[in-house]
Amino acid sequence: MPALEKSYQEAQRLDLKVKGVLITNPSNPLGTTMTRDELNHLISFCMAKNIHIVSDEIYSGTVFDCPKFISITEALMDRHLENTDIWRRIHVVYSLSKDLGLPGFRVGMIYSNNETLVSAATKMSSFGLISSQTQYLLSGMLSESKFTNNYMEKNSKRLRKRKEMLVSGLQSAGIKCLKSNAGLFCWVDMRHLLSSQTFEAEKELWKKILFDVGLNIPPGSSCHCSEPGWFRICFANLSEGTLKVAMKRIKNFVDNNYQEMVCDQRSIIYKWLSKILSYNHEADRY
Repeated sequence: MPALEKSYQEAQRLDLKVKGVLITNPSNPLGTTMTRDELNHLISFCMAKNIHIVSDEIYSGTVFDCPKFISITEALMDRHLENTDIWRRIHVVYSLSKDLGLPGFRVGMIYSNNETLVSAATKMSSFGLISSQTQYLLSGMLSESKFTNNYMEKNSKRLRKRKEMLVSGLQSAGIKCLKSNAGLFCWVDMRHLLSSQTFEAEKELWKKILFDVGLNIPPGSSCHCSEPGWFRICFANLSEGTLKVAMKRIKNFVDNNYQEMVCDQRSIIYKWLSKILSYNHEADRY
């Protein structure tokens, strides 16, 4: 709540009219789901300010561990707010790109009880209509409850297994991860590998991993992280064999990087000691 209020006051100071709050649940890049308390704080805040909530729930089907996913509409219904004004100011954005792995189908949707918004979205959809063939295929696929249930169950198990492989591989290299329960990625802590605690050093580390290791791991600054040293690693778009190779490369990089850091520290210590030992103490007596 303090963070929401601070952002709201900052917007007012800049003479900006706040019309809504946008959230991503589950979070990208953190891979975490919002708790019921957090959703209730958000709802109460938006009710008090009389503003909208746009909830991007594109990763809702990628939850592979506890706690379970709670939609913003579910949180509203738990508070019996269906017939209140806030019900018309809640809008959910979704797509089949992540949960079903169908980004090429270009299928997205909006869930809203706001007739004005739905009417405007319907008119805008004419600029990006989904082909009849795609609609027919998807309607047939999604109407098969046996297939969808089996798919989601298998998908969840595979994501969990792949995430555990990534975390285990990074731990062997001395790298920790944020505990997460959803998404196709992991929020990785590489602060101890930075030459300095700056975003410039973060960029240097990203380039070094990219060119020397051959892995493109986006830095946290590209996700607007306020602290340098965090990176996002995607694990769902790699085969197990490729992931193992990637983890081996990272471990070798960390081991070599650590040796370089130790050598640099030893060099600094030796230079410091040599200055002390070569200092003319006799001159201090006069």
